[in-house]
Amino acid sequence: MQDFIVVIPARYASTRLPGKPLADIAGRPMVARVWDLAKRSLASRVVIATDDPRIEQTMSDLGAEVVMTRADHSTGTDRLAEVVDLLQLNDEAVLVNVQGDEPLLPPELVNQVAIRLMRDEGASVATLAESIGDVDTLFNPNVVKVTRAASGRALTFTRAPMPWDREGFREPPCVLTTDAWLRHIGLYAYRAGFLRAYSEWLPAPIEQLEQLEQLRALHYGHAIQVALAEQTPGAGVDTEEDLARVRAHFEQRARGATP
Repeated sequence: MQDFIVVIPARYASTRLPGKPLADIAGRPMVARVWDLAKRSLASRVVIATDDPRIEQTMSDLGAEVVMTRADHSTGTDRLAEVVDLLQLNDEAVLVNVQGDEPLLPPELVNQVAIRLMRDEGASVATLAESIGDVDTLFNPNVVKVTRAASGRALTFTRAPMPWDREGFREPPCVLTTDAWLRHIGLYAYRAGFLRAYSEWLPAPIEQLEQLEQLRALHYGHAIQVALAEQTPGAGVDTEEDLARVRAHFEQRARGATP
């Protein structure tokens, strides 16, 4: 299997949780917890990408490889493009972007998304999805939906309830009758050459309407492979309540109560 690299973007600034990457979780910073899980994947290299010297110092002291990136990137994908250049990667190198606020992400999903991209030489990106089983999730605009072709390649991503059941949705639905609806899971594998190109493109009109970066790739003719996640991804940390829940999980695990 081709080697791949995990890149963990870690910005100190956060609207809801300032300093989130350094938030303590059972005696270890959150970004270190993410680094721990990434090292349990098959990645040949795990790199922290940050714009803050406090994160750089903390993770360097723990033995992590850290690169400093600019603070003015408009998207996370642009930050990854800078990492590609800083690491001088060749265009065929595969990177998996693991967010620094997902300490419960199973390492197996990191492997899965990387392998999915490697198996489709014509795809530039790979990502994951899972079935949607309830109406509230399907109609929630904060939940991104994805449709895909028989090849597994994405047809589109949207915040709307897609596909639309023309007959079944004549009245407000109470239950979903098939597994045709998929929720997008924001874990990505990229080819380095794609990231270099992406940073040069103007945003796509549909991307600006939906506020979904991945639509830029489809707009410019690049294929995105979508695999059904082999495990349930752990929820990320966006709020104080999320942080408390994750802290409780790790504290229970330290006591031997959680596998």
